[in-house]
Amino acid sequence: MKLYYHPVSTTSRPIALFAAEQGIALDLQVVDLFTGEHHKPAYEAINPNRLVPMLEDGDFRLTESSAIMKYLADKTGSPLYPKDLQQRARVNERMDWFNTQIGRDFCFGVVFPQVLPHHKRGSGEAQAATLQWGKERSQVWLKVLNDHILGPGRNYLCGESITIADYFGAAFLTLGEVVGCDFAAYPYVQGWLARMKSLKSWKQVNATLDGIAAAHKGESFVTV
Repeated sequence: MKLYYHPVSTTSRPIALFAAEQGIALDLQVVDLFTGEHHKPAYEAINPNRLVPMLEDGDFRLTESSAIMKYLADKTGSPLYPKDLQQRARVNERMDWFNTQIGRDFCFGVVFPQVLPHHKRGSGEAQAATLQWGKERSQVWLKVLNDHILGPGRNYLCGESITIADYFGAAFLTLGEVVGCDFAAYPYVQGWLARMKSLKSWKQVNATLDGIAAAHKGESFVTV
């Protein structure tokens, strides 16, 4: 199987981490987002979305990070995507929650507009309003994550056992480290992220993101 990805991509990193931790053999094909390779005809021909990640399994192609993780988990029989109907529904719920609430308001509302030129708004007023809105909405979701999804006595997003939802969600939140977010106001979130960062493959998979965060250290950003 081949995974078209980029090592800093928020939606690529959870797949790479899951595969590394579970020993899933993937041929990793970097699509250079910084040079616009994803917009060039060769890649557009196989993925009209012009986004990463994309999985190739023989003649079968699959896009969308959440779908790829579920496919890989099912293909390999991983217990991290449980077969029980209600347990699986909970995993799906958590992944959808991160993809919509945190993805929309935190990633696209706070982080991307500050670090990616093509996400910055056209005027200072529009930029400030976007960041203020993103910050306020992100704080709502982080409180939900801290107090209700995690909270005391729960180590992972779906209970006491790690699932693919944890791999997925952790990648979204650690993106915030690029702009200096430390989540100090959310201790259960901090504890959960610490557990995820203790995974043996975490540092290797997230090395590129860590390098970008280090390069931006000391700059002034809006944080949550």
